[in-house]
Amino acid sequence: MEHSDLYDLSPALQLMLTGLLVASVPLLWLWMRHRGASAVRRLQALTVLTLFLTFDLVLFGAFTRLTDSGLGCPDWPGCYGHASPVGARGQIAAAQSAMPTGPVTHGKAWVEMVHRYLATGVGVLILTLTVATWWLARQRRRRGGPVLPVHPAWPALTLVWVCIQGAFGALTVTWRLFPAIVVLHLAGGLILLALLCAQAVRHAQARGGYRPVELPPALRAGLALTCAMLALQILLGGWVSTNYAVLACEQFPTCQGSWWPPMDFAQGFQVWRPLGLLQDGSNISFAALTAIHYVHRLFAYALFLALGLLAWRLWRVPGLARAARWLAGLALWQFATGLSNVVLDWPLIAAVSHTGGAAALVLALSWAFFSSRPAAARPAAGFSGSPS
Repeated sequence: MEHSDLYDLSPALQLMLTGLLVASVPLLWLWMRHRGASAVRRLQALTVLTLFLTFDLVLFGAFTRLTDSGLGCPDWPGCYGHASPVGARGQIAAAQSAMPTGPVTHGKAWVEMVHRYLATGVGVLILTLTVATWWLARQRRRRGGPVLPVHPAWPALTLVWVCIQGAFGALTVTWRLFPAIVVLHLAGGLILLALLCAQAVRHAQARGGYRPVELPPALRAGLALTCAMLALQILLGGWVSTNYAVLACEQFPTCQGSWWPPMDFAQGFQVWRPLGLLQDGSNISFAALTAIHYVHRLFAYALFLALGLLAWRLWRVPGLARAARWLAGLALWQFATGLSNVVLDWPLIAAVSHTGGAAALVLALSWAFFSSRPAAARPAAGFSGSPS
């Protein structure tokens, strides 16, 4: 395709209507289930539902990437200028006939377009959440009612971010799976989860009538540090996946029969380059792929220890014991699925499960972070402020 053909907006309206139809199903279910509830309770339910479906979207995005369906429709937002692969079956058949194992097949086109339909549906849900929150906040200000648990700026920020995420999705296709863009698209989806999780926590706290758990400053800092470590590890994992570096090491705990195999870090972490190539147009070396894989593995050890230590510390904190159990369980899950990817030749179920575990860790750590706050400093003895 020529560069001018990469963007064809003619099916945009049909795609938006499809997204509206996709979103109408959970919205109708939500209305029927909570029609007798208060407006704030319905808003909470919509937040949790949107969070759940966004998690599902992240999993389906991983499935799309891991089945090599990202270019199943090589233009955006439709498929060869059509709203579905049905209208593009002639072009898809021609592409599949020219390259039977290539990126464009009927099955891959459907996987890619279903991913776009689901993403559009989630966008409609986030738009609905934003409008409903702003409307309810305005009504309460007019009538002098209590302040909403979630400030309207939160869903508005989430709406802006989902639009940015949509732009990354478009670039993923039109830039032909450019590795840096693919990793940013993955990271954007997980940031979306964290934003929705923050709102779900605020609603849960308001409904349950409890305040954020106070943590000692050192433990709170450890929680923040573990969040940062997880973010870095997810970026490294996305870099492994998008560069197809998983099978560079097919042994554990060694790699290629060595504790320190031949690696080229300069090539491996040359970020701004096309898939499979370096900036000078030459092919990326196997040593570079090994470096990408092994750095992700080494940092996984550090993160595993950090998660274990954090879970042990949080286990003793009232109100965060459940989060501690989730962190411990998910750390073990990530170890098992990551090991399966290496020794079982990257099976699809293990690869998708590994991404799902990373997304669940984002939720567990976000929930613990937004459910807590640093403990207030207590006045020292003898300095109460009253005269002696």
